[in-house]
Amino acid sequence: MRKLSKGWIEVDIGDALAPLEDGRTIHHGWSPQCKKEPSESDEVWGVLKTTAIQPGTFLAEHNKRLPDELVPRPMLEVRSGDVLITSAGPRARCGVACLVRGTRPRLMLSGKMYRFRFDDRFVDPRYVEAYLLSETAQRAIDGMKTGISDSGLNLTHGRFRKLQLPLAPRAEQERIVAAIEEHLSRLDAADASLAAALRRLDVSRGQFIEDAMRGEWPSTTLGEIAEIAGGVTKDAKRQADPAFVEVPYLRVANVQRGYLDLREVTTIRVPAQKAAALRLEVGDVLFNEGGDRDKLGRGWVWSGEIEDCIHQNHVFRARLHDGFEPKFVSWHGNTFGRDWFERHGRQTTNLASLNLTTLKSFPVPAPPVEEQRRIVAEVEERLGSIDALRAAIERAQRRGAALRRSVLERAFRGKLVSQDPSDEPASVLLDRIRAERAVSKPATGRRRKAVRP
Repeated sequence: MRKLSKGWIEVDIGDALAPLEDGRTIHHGWSPQCKKEPSESDEVWGVLKTTAIQPGTFLAEHNKRLPDELVPRPMLEVRSGDVLITSAGPRARCGVACLVRGTRPRLMLSGKMYRFRFDDRFVDPRYVEAYLLSETAQRAIDGMKTGISDSGLNLTHGRFRKLQLPLAPRAEQERIVAAIEEHLSRLDAADASLAAALRRLDVSRGQFIEDAMRGEWPSTTLGEIAEIAGGVTKDAKRQADPAFVEVPYLRVANVQRGYLDLREVTTIRVPAQKAAALRLEVGDVLFNEGGDRDKLGRGWVWSGEIEDCIHQNHVFRARLHDGFEPKFVSWHGNTFGRDWFERHGRQTTNLASLNLTTLKSFPVPAPPVEEQRRIVAEVEERLGSIDALRAAIERAQRRGAALRRSVLERAFRGKLVSQDPSDEPASVLLDRIRAERAVSKPATGRRRKAVRP
């Protein structure tokens, strides 16, 4: 048990909850088959998506419309003063909490979230929301989650009720909330400025590359200056073939516009001769076949980052002939080529794609190789300065996140505001909460199945 400040008490969060209309203290929602579109009218019922709950922020627009033929469940309607927490989903999205400070009518809880409330005379819901966002609470909640995979975990209400809440005297809760809001508002303003600076850097980066690539040059086609090859298609039925070799391979997600994201590179088993034929070489220019329209032709240059790496069938490889600089060609594809790929790509209902023939016809400027090298050197020098600025901004963002965590941790150790010996101790608050709950407890009887605890 942690050391608490004078007048504080540590309680199960379940013991601090206020009774809801039916006498329960936690409501679990409902997950009917809804329409894909949101309910945009106060007169039409909707069911909240889990994305409506962001850390400390409620987004009422994140909902799905309830079909007209289904009867709504008003007991599950979200109201101002509710505290919501997600109860299912990937690890990062299970256990996310927020206070509903305002909402539109006719929005119901979904089956992947809980709703609970506090009696404001005893517990400030803003205080609890802040605690649920703290690193201490999040670590404790993470330890309560059940499931066999990080992609799908659950937080049962029985476990959540046992979360330890450091309860301060009621007047001190208000002082803590005021101090937290003051500190975090300054950090929010700093974060907004840093994010705006990053956006300006990204615009400057793209604009500088475009400006550097402008010129009156003769042109050719990618098929004339490169050997272009598609990648490997995974044969799921033969992945256990002992004659196959296992090699790393690039997917569309790895090939971004102007850089490679190699944080997660998977492997594949293929015949040895195919692995040899598709092995990437330093200087290969990569182009994405498609997916969403913004992925068409997106790519960058391979620099030998991973040994024996190949590429999947949705990534094309262009191996340039002498006389062409890989970065020059890739920057052209990522800037001026972007519109060309969108105009010439094949569009289906949900996907856009390029085929080998189309990619070979992609027009490429052909200035002398010395001019290409001069442009590459100039761009790299300027981008180096931009990247240094980006790194400095990202360091500042990390410091801001650390300060945010520190503010919350200090708050719930009783170190953020001064104490007042005249404040009513939290132990007395807890006795009053229990007394109020006993008085408001409804008569026993059959409970509605629609609203689980």
